[in-house]
Order: sequence, then C-alpha cells, then structure tokens
Amino acid sequence: MVPMVPVRTVVAACFLLLLAECRARIHKLTLKNETRFVVDLNNFGFYANGTLDVNVLSLRLPERLVNYSAYPVGFTLSRSRVNGVLSYTAEETETCPLTLTKFTNNEPLILFLIDVNTLSVSVRAMGDQDNLLIAKPKAEAPKGLRKTRDVPATVTADPPRKPSTTGGNGAQGPDQQLTQKDEDAASASPEHKSEPAVQATKVEENEFQLEKLKQVTLALDKVNGSYNFSFHMVVGLLAEGLYSLKFHYCQNRVPGIKIPYSLAVEVTEKNPGGYLSAAEIPLSRLYIGMAGVFFTAALVWVYTLMKHRYSVFKIHWLMAALAFTKATSLVFHSINYHFINTEGHPIEGWAVMYYITHLLKGALLFITLALIGTGWAFVKYILSDKEKKIFMIVIPLQVLANVAFIIIESTEEGSSEYYLWKEILFLVDLICCGAILFPVVWSIRHLQEASSTDGKAAMNLEKLKLFRHYYVMIVCYIYFTRIIAILLKVTMPFQWQWCYEFLVEVSTLIFFVLTGYKFRPASNNPYLQLPLDEEDVEMDEVVTESGVLEGISKVKKTCNGRERQKESTL
Repeated sequence: MVPMVPVRTVVAACFLLLLAECRARIHKLTLKNETRFVVDLNNFGFYANGTLDVNVLSLRLPERLVNYSAYPVGFTLSRSRVNGVLSYTAEETETCPLTLTKFTNNEPLILFLIDVNTLSVSVRAMGDQDNLLIAKPKAEAPKGLRKTRDVPATVTADPPRKPSTTGGNGAQGPDQQLTQKDEDAASASPEHKSEPAVQATKVEENEFQLEKLKQVTLALDKVNGSYNFSFHMVVGLLAEGLYSLKFHYCQNRVPGIKIPYSLAVEVTEKNPGGYLSAAEIPLSRLYIGMAGVFFTAALVWVYTLMKHRYSVFKIHWLMAALAFTKATSLVFHSINYHFINTEGHPIEGWAVMYYITHLLKGALLFITLALIGTGWAFVKYILSDKEKKIFMIVIPLQVLANVAFIIIESTEEGSSEYYLWKEILFLVDLICCGAILFPVVWSIRHLQEASSTDGKAAMNLEKLKLFRHYYVMIVCYIYFTRIIAILLKVTMPFQWQWCYEFLVEVSTLIFFVLTGYKFRPASNNPYLQLPLDEEDVEMDEVVTESGVLEGISKVKKTCNGRERQKESTL
C-alpha cells in the first residue's frame, strides 16, 4: 500500500502558521545575540509613490568602545540593476558597503550610518536619486555650526530642495518644509562655502528630497540602553524598482570576530494599490484564473472517465483527485494574496486552508507520478519491494518539503532560520524530483526485458515507447520549473516577475494534460490494450483491458508437449 500523509503532520503544519510571528508585508523582526555581519531584512518592488516605513524599535550594541568610523553600523537601501543582482558588485561586497565614499554606477544607494557617540544617523545618498525622505532631524547641531532654526537638520552637501507635495501620503504641509527664502539666505552667506548649512523647522518631522552625494543627519534616541529611530521614504517616478533593505554590522566581517548584538525592527512596504510588491500584484488574478482552468480540465477528465467507465483504473480517479486538489489550492492561494494586498497580512483561516491544500497537492502529485512511473495498473498491479521503498522515502520527503515551504512562508526573511529552511526545501525538492525518475527507469528496463523474452514484443514495445515519452516529460517538467523558469525570473524586469509563476502554472497544466492524454482510459488506446493471444502471461501483468477486473492476474505455467496437445484437443 502507498503510505498516506499523517493527519498529525497536517495539524502540525497548521499550528506552524498560527504560532508564527510573521505579519506578511508588515514585517516585524526580532534578533537576539545575532552575530551575522549582514542581515537581509527584505526585498520589495516599488512603483512610483510607493512608501517604505522603517521603525528601529530597539538596537542594542556591545558596551565596549567600537571604532564606528572604521567599522560602521547601519542600514543600506539599494536598488537592483537586474532582478536578483544587487546594485553594488561582488567586488564591492567584499568590503562593508557602509564604508563606500563613491559609487561606480548610477543606481540609487542610500546609507544609514548609526553613530551612538553623537546620537545621530547620517544618511548618505548615492547614485541617481528621486526619493523623498521624511524623518526626524537631529535635535542639536554639532558645535561650530551656524544655527538658523531651533531644531536643526544638518546638510553637508547641497541644501535641500523644496520637496514636491505630490510624492505620496507622507507629504507634509508648506509650514513643515524648508522655505526658498531660507535656502537663498544660506547660499548667500559667506560662511556657507566653508561650513555646511543647517536648516529645518520647529517640527518633529522633516522632508528631504534625496539627491546624489547628499547627506543629512537624523536623530537617534536612546532609551534604557537601546537605540531607536525611524524614517519614511516615498519612491519617486525615476527611482521605482526592486529594492533591498539590509542591516550591516561591519566589525563582524573581520575574521575571528563575532560580536553579538540585538535588533528589533518593523518594516512596512506599500505600493499605491496595496501592500503587495510590484511583481506580486497580478498574482491574485493569475491564481484564480488558473484555478478555473484546472477545474475545467478536472471536469473534462471526470467526463472522460464516466464515458469510458469500463476501461477506468483506480489510478485514473487518483489523477482526478490531484487535478481538483490543485485547483482548490490555487483558489485559496488567490484569496490569501487578496487579503495580503488589502490588509497587509493574511487572514489566518484562509491561509491555513491554503497550506493544507498545498501540502495535499504536493503529496498527491508525487504519489501519482510514482504510481504511473512504476506502471501500476497499466503494466502491473503489484509493487515490488524496491518500488515500495521509493514510496516510503519520497512521500515523507515531499511532506517535509511542504512543511519547509510553510515555515519559510511564515518566517521573516531576515531571520537565520529562513535561509536554513530555504536550503532544506531546495535540497529535499531536488531529491524528490530525482527519486521520482527511478520507477520510470525501472519500468522501461522491465519492458525492454519483456519485449525480448516473450511473444508480446509488439505490445511491450508500444508501452516501452510510452514510458520513454513519459520519462522525457517528467525531466522537461522538472528542468523547466526548477531551473529555466528561475533563470527567466532573474532576467525579467521587476514588474514582470509574476511571469515566473505564470510559466510554472502553465507548464504544470501542460504536463497534467499530456499525462492524461497518454494514459487516457479509452478502449482504443494502444498503450492500455493487452495481447489477445493465448500466450503465457507474466505473473505481474494484468490479464484484462477493463478496469472493472483490475487486479486479476493469470499464473504463468510451464507446459510440456503432452499438456499442450491436450489443450489443443480441448
């Protein structure tokens, strides 16, 4: 018998979601005693007027003195040149990005350098900038600088332009912006040439239109030994793209040094249409549309089974169950993305239903592929011991892969467990895909041997051709969904990343349709017909072409000449 998915596994997968701290596109990450020198907080595709809110709730650094000029601590916000490729090159990542003083390309890069000695956050803008930064300026100006307001904001390059009020929801009123009169006065002052001008208003927040090589200083608060600050950024029309937010602790890059720190940060990204990234916005409509296609295909398959009910095997109904489960999973997936887009987080009930159907779909898919690959019902009805071992290995691994997927979906990207489970999922998925090919290879070898030893060579060669085609189909499906589609995703523009999911779903549909066509329960299907002569039939071969008598076999006997003569007389 084929091992079934334990109910407790499904229940455990549900609790994994309920106990997770992930809030989808409203991310809240807490790290304690962390020693990584870089933490990838999140990746998000922004359209124009998209907003990024970062709230550092608590940052605890070692009490011993750290040379922050040589080993800075802070955040980087970079836009990718191409999807999956960060704006700074591989050579540049060998050193801490926070120490960069010049940029070799024009891609936007914003550095947030934290200085606990002066309680300030220095913001450096590099590349072509078109973003509006809204944040609390530093409350006190450094000594020796001219104050023009009671609450200054330091500008060490060009004085800030008057920001556009059309930059998004975070735009401030005219009384909160730097006036043109103040800018002219600062630029006309003789002191402006030798020292940076400081301009701000008496408000808690201020706007900074980021420009190339511009630097502003924000306030850093200290409460009970932990540091916190926040900022709000509105993405400009010329700066839209896929952005990566990272935290850097540069001293841990030094070999042999692992200084622990703690970080609690809340990140909220939003596009004008909702909380989904640019590449995820079409997914809800895509999944519900593909669900309708799979439901239609499943109904056509059931109609075919009812039309040819006398040629139907049990595995045909298993294929129908797989198609319906796949369609149901896509429906819940679409609903899940809809609520993430509108609410910023999934509704737990719908999310649990999606994870359950996703787990069942994955298990049914590999069970069906393995049964068809072994030739069960089409060539033989008894699984050998080594084929049973394949089921005992592949099915639990596939359940583990689905549980790993659920954990990844419920874990923040910046946590160390995220990358661990991502590697586990990738490895287990490759093992399952490789192991599922063994039954097909065994069936091909079995048919090759049978075609050369018995009198049914023509029929065995037809079935041999079928399983060779099926083997090629599985290999093409695995390569396309696991390798080629991912490569296409990397090379696509950020707003077209959803095409990756579209290609995967279409290739899955084509694979299902071809499999159903090859093994359709039709009386005129040459692959399912059995020889009509009275030759000996092997022990493990089905003796009827009708699914009604599935499982009935004929025992192979050795007849001498007298017995054959007696049979001919009868």
